[in-house]
Parts: sequence; C-alpha cells; structure tokens
Amino acid sequence: MEKWNKQLEEEITLLIKDWLKQKGKTQKDLSKYLKITSERMPAIIETLKTEFSSGGIPNIAKALCHIEGKWSNTEGHIIDQENTSDPFGQLDLLLEEINQDCHN
Repeated sequence: MEKWNKQLEEEITLLIKDWLKQKGKTQKDLSKYLKITSERMPAIIETLKTEFSSGGIPNIAKALCHIEGKWSNTEGHIIDQENTSDPFGQLDLLLEEINQDCHN
C-alpha cells in the first residue's frame, strides 16, 4: 500500500476541489457529511488521511462515493418535494400572519 505523502495530499486536495466545483457543493457541505466541525481544507484532508490509514485510496474513494450518493439522493428528494408542493403555500402562511397581526 502506498504511504501518505505531500504529493498524494496535493492530488487529493485538487481532486476534492474539482469534485466540489463540479457537483456545485462547498467545503462546508462536504464537512457536514464527513461529520467534522471545520469546513477548512486542512481539516477535510486530515479526515481523509484517517480514512487512508485504515484502507488506502480505496477507502477514501468509498467514503467520497458514499457522500456523492447521499447528495444525489438528497437532490432528487428536494426536486420531488418542490414539484409536488403547493406553490402558494408560503403566500397562504404570510397572508395568515398578516390577518392575525391586523386583528391584534
């Protein structure tokens, strides 16, 4: 198994940045799914380094594929919700609040 080194770290950093850009996601989105408190790249890389130490590049790939799968499922779910929801629902709530304020 390959050892973690500076070149590998730089390549993974570039991969992560390109992947996030392509998916329209941010480091904050990724950090949420990695369950880390910091959204900074060094914290993300440190987490991936831990994944690497327990299974190499395949373990990192597995973790990132799992996250991408969750993102895909979430995006589809949100789109489905948007298509089936009442487009005037928010306006009804706003109108209700205005009526309550006028009566008080």
